[in-house]
Amino acid sequence: MKAEIFSKKISDMGIRTVTGVPDSTLQQFCDYIGREEEKVFDNHVVAENEGAAIGIAIGEYLATGCPACVYMQNSGLGNAVNPLTSLAHTDVYGIPMLLVVGWRGEPETKDEPQHKYMGKITLGLLKLLDISYAVVASETTEGELEAFLQEAKAAFSENKQYALVIKRGAFDKEKTAVYRNSYSMKRERAIEIIVDWLQQEDIVVSTTGKISRELYEQCNMIKGSHEQAFLTVGGMGHTNMIACQIACRKPKQRVICLDGDGALLMHMGSLAILAQNPVDNMIHICLNNEAHESVGGMPTGAPGVSYASIAQKCGYCKVCRVEDETELQKILSELRMERQMAFLEIGVAVGSRDDLGRPGETPEENKMAFMKCLKER
Repeated sequence: MKAEIFSKKISDMGIRTVTGVPDSTLQQFCDYIGREEEKVFDNHVVAENEGAAIGIAIGEYLATGCPACVYMQNSGLGNAVNPLTSLAHTDVYGIPMLLVVGWRGEPETKDEPQHKYMGKITLGLLKLLDISYAVVASETTEGELEAFLQEAKAAFSENKQYALVIKRGAFDKEKTAVYRNSYSMKRERAIEIIVDWLQQEDIVVSTTGKISRELYEQCNMIKGSHEQAFLTVGGMGHTNMIACQIACRKPKQRVICLDGDGALLMHMGSLAILAQNPVDNMIHICLNNEAHESVGGMPTGAPGVSYASIAQKCGYCKVCRVEDETELQKILSELRMERQMAFLEIGVAVGSRDDLGRPGETPEENKMAFMKCLKER
């Protein structure tokens, strides 16, 4: 099905606002509604997290009486559960809305390990949330989609939510949009410099997606091992808290947190908590490409935001921002000589190499190797 047809049929229901967090399963849909020349919907907001997108949908209905469309990866249902159950459900305010959910980790399909469990429970979770749904696949016809949307309208009339669960490949392959920013340094080159700078006793905790994949490869190539790195393959936005607690319990080691701007944006309140509870052996690095790189490279909802400025306002002991290799190498040398909670923002270009690999070990194997490494230090 073409993303244009899908979008227009949703618009024909009277939906004018669409909001959510981009997902690779929904890339054609996200690309289509994100184009400036496309005005199928009056209002499109890329939210910081899925719970916030539910909040936008609630506000839309209260202000206009019209349901909104909220898109997300199925992992994002975790962020959405609270406002769905404590605000939108008919036992509370009864706010109708259409959920468009990308189904990662669908049973009996090959996917990344972090999607396996949520993929298995996605349909059951929607049932538990009292949300009727339909599954949209590559073979779904326009007539079937129209029937699903009629079911959605019936749910709306009862002040309920309705979900379209989108299988991978449901949308026709189209030329995807290519997003750029003003930065020239490649993210993997920045990670390469950081890995080369690491000392044997240092610890690294990296965020979801391509940052962890690039760290994994660079550690293996430069250090001969990735045992000192914990790859936070899921739970987007929580890496910095994991790193902070490790730093608290391992005060003799330097802990480097490799965060992404999309992940940091998702749970930005962590900046305030980290700054007010500083650990002097942690360096918090944000690799900022202004995009959700790992799910198609779509822009975040906050391009141009200076995370370094926010960290400084929150109270980080030392804050720096760089955009090129020379600046990065210089500031890393300075940080090596200091002992204080630091935040470093690195502006990097959108994009990664086509042959970027994935970890060869399971998350369990990564965990055990990392914990063994920590125990020995």
